[in-house]
Amino acid sequence: MPSRGRKSAPVLQIVAVLLGVSLLAYLVERAGPGRLLQNARNMAWGMLLVIALAGFAHIVKTWAWRLALLGDAKKISFWRTLGLRLVSEAIAQLGVVGLVFGESARVTLLGSGVPMASAISSVAMDRGLFIAAGAVVTIAGLLAAAFVLVFSGVLRLYTGIFVLALLCLLGMAVLAIVKGWPLFSGPARAAGRIPWFRGWINSKKAVIESAERQFLQFHRQAPGAFWGSAILNLASHILAIVEVYLILLFLGAHVSFVGALILESLTKLINVVGAVNPGNLGIYEGGNMVIGRLAGLSGAQGLTLGLCRRCRAIFWAIVGVICLLWYSKSNAQASPDGSAEIVTGVKLCR
Repeated sequence: MPSRGRKSAPVLQIVAVLLGVSLLAYLVERAGPGRLLQNARNMAWGMLLVIALAGFAHIVKTWAWRLALLGDAKKISFWRTLGLRLVSEAIAQLGVVGLVFGESARVTLLGSGVPMASAISSVAMDRGLFIAAGAVVTIAGLLAAAFVLVFSGVLRLYTGIFVLALLCLLGMAVLAIVKGWPLFSGPARAAGRIPWFRGWINSKKAVIESAERQFLQFHRQAPGAFWGSAILNLASHILAIVEVYLILLFLGAHVSFVGALILESLTKLINVVGAVNPGNLGIYEGGNMVIGRLAGLSGAQGLTLGLCRRCRAIFWAIVGVICLLWYSKSNAQASPDGSAEIVTGVKLCR
């Protein structure tokens, strides 16, 4: 049965990708290839500015991660941590599974100079603060949408329920850290009851518990670094709003910064819904068309917005793949037997 499940997973992913490609082709036909081509001409060199802005956002997020590394950040160069973040986000393009593997790659490729417990705790804290900051932006955008956009009574009710749910999740996350809940060791003990994982969990028990202590005590031991990392992660989300505003400015759409905030917050919801689809292909672009209409954009403008952001993501994903190949080659040259550690689901957690 397990082998059948493993064989069916790639098939389902391939089917999801094919459906995504078909959906994207339909959206292009519906929006009008001629209008999309005209929008591409309007973007012109503006696309380079969008790519550069995204690069600056990656630098900001890398800085936030280095604050979570505390003293261990001195053991590794800024440019290596930037490369590892790009590697992580490139792998994360594959959906939920890619996100897990991407963060694991970030931990593994930090190198032996950084203790494994510190690496795990820094990546977990960085990802947690990034998600929390994203939730704050989403809440702000949904509240703005409820007042700015023309919502029906039912849609306004659903918006309020979703905002309340996000606030509850944020509250639970804060409570978990303050109360010191076993966020790492608890799931590890549960996984240890499974015969296949028992041996590996037992061998990593000390590392897991150490990483958990560092994670839970980070905001007490280094409040400056904690809040600095939180602010930088929030700044990276604000840069995403600026990106939306910039693209729409080049497209000639008259959308305010608040409108860009609303579009970005709704886009985050699309990313959550489409996470099961590798790359969120088709769903992301279609979602941009739908939410674009809520903000007064044409279908072609909404689709162009999604395609521009897709192209930006692909550019930096390619850079991330190049970084991964470079680090793999460096590991091969550094290892005594000349073999590099392959970044796979088996090798990621060593």
